[in-house]
Amino acid sequence: MNSNAEYGARPLVWFAVYQLLWHLLLPFAFVRLVWRARHTFAYLHHIPERLGFGYDKPITQGSIWIHAVSVGETRAAQPLVEAYLARGETILLTHMTLNGRRTGKQLFAKQITSGQIRQVYLPYDLCWSVEHFLNTFKPKRGLFMETEAWPTVVFRCAELGLPLFLVNARLSERSARRVSRFGKAGRSLFQAFAGILAQTDFDAQRYRSLGIKNICIVGNLKFDVALDEQLVHQGRLWQQELHAQQRLMVCAASTRNGEEAIILKAWKDLLLSNTFETTPLLCLVPRHPERFTEVADAIHSAGLKFCRRSEWPGTPRDCSGLDVVLGDSMGEMPMYYSATDLVVMGGSLLPFGGQNLIEACAAGCPVLLGAYTYNFQQASLDAIQAGATKRIEGDLSLGDSIALMEALKALLLNPAELSKMSDAAKTYSIEHQGATGRILAALDQKTFSLP
Repeated sequence: MNSNAEYGARPLVWFAVYQLLWHLLLPFAFVRLVWRARHTFAYLHHIPERLGFGYDKPITQGSIWIHAVSVGETRAAQPLVEAYLARGETILLTHMTLNGRRTGKQLFAKQITSGQIRQVYLPYDLCWSVEHFLNTFKPKRGLFMETEAWPTVVFRCAELGLPLFLVNARLSERSARRVSRFGKAGRSLFQAFAGILAQTDFDAQRYRSLGIKNICIVGNLKFDVALDEQLVHQGRLWQQELHAQQRLMVCAASTRNGEEAIILKAWKDLLLSNTFETTPLLCLVPRHPERFTEVADAIHSAGLKFCRRSEWPGTPRDCSGLDVVLGDSMGEMPMYYSATDLVVMGGSLLPFGGQNLIEACAAGCPVLLGAYTYNFQQASLDAIQAGATKRIEGDLSLGDSIALMEALKALLLNPAELSKMSDAAKTYSIEHQGATGRILAALDQKTFSLP
């Protein structure tokens, strides 16, 4: 395979402007961290790493470098990390967000303690911070997850001959148009990768439309992520207790700002309809933990009775008086999914592109999707075709909560359809596994070209 330096050269004028902007905006990046630290002081931890310095010794060089920006990418990287560890490799695991780092620490606590995995922040995309980072760790191969393409890092790796790959890569139509607006500079950024391992044919064709040739299609790593068995078991216990009270539970998962208002309005209308002999329970899980208090206030303002997951020491033995449970915990989605009868997928009700429906399907959950799933385009289409998910009619971005309420009612009153969708979800998730093996094979064989 040819060196990635042959594919994309650094556009000098554009890059100089980019560096100037980064240096001008750097103080604001730190102000943003301080602002976030008002609620979570951990944002101020490891500040020197943001500039490519301050690493604890000893430093392990020659590792496989995997960059997973935040929570979703870190979870998706898990099977790849485990596969490389099984080969005896050491891993340099980098993140950009606090929640991504927390997730990595939770998933790989033993390996981090043993020194098999080194976890740090990827430095800000300044020329000198990136240079010091690369000189310090000297990884032998870099794997960036999904959409990450920091220009300074990508071009410098190409110049050093460090193979850097974009794995589990996805590119929405909107993102492809945005890249195209930068012309040659945008195209050269992705051309500088040693290879792009795309999730789907949709993604691969969009990369090809930018003039990129070093591409192969490997599937989606998220299908290979195994659910935590302990959390699944705990969720099943929850479900048994809820069903013993003849209550169904709906999980609104990974919701984003603005979506909770639509969901809570639909849920309140559903309860007021007096359709159910025993009213169902809503489990509302916001995507970002810093919004837990904000969402709790929204539930209270809606006049719904609720409690926080953090207030439950174990299982919901007596939730007869509750309308909503606020899922204010991290890393427990497999438990919520295993306890629920139907999922409303957050990020898809408003134009956020959707969140990970694959994990819900792996737990055997029927899923309701909104109109906006462009970040999971192929997965959503395949899941609908398989009968694992349904699309909510109507545009919820216009504030139309009635369509959501009707979709919920139709499924909750049809246990046979829920059961059928549950079986389809499990089958769908199993049939699409195998991306980890295909990625490793492509990297080993250095095959990165579509026919």
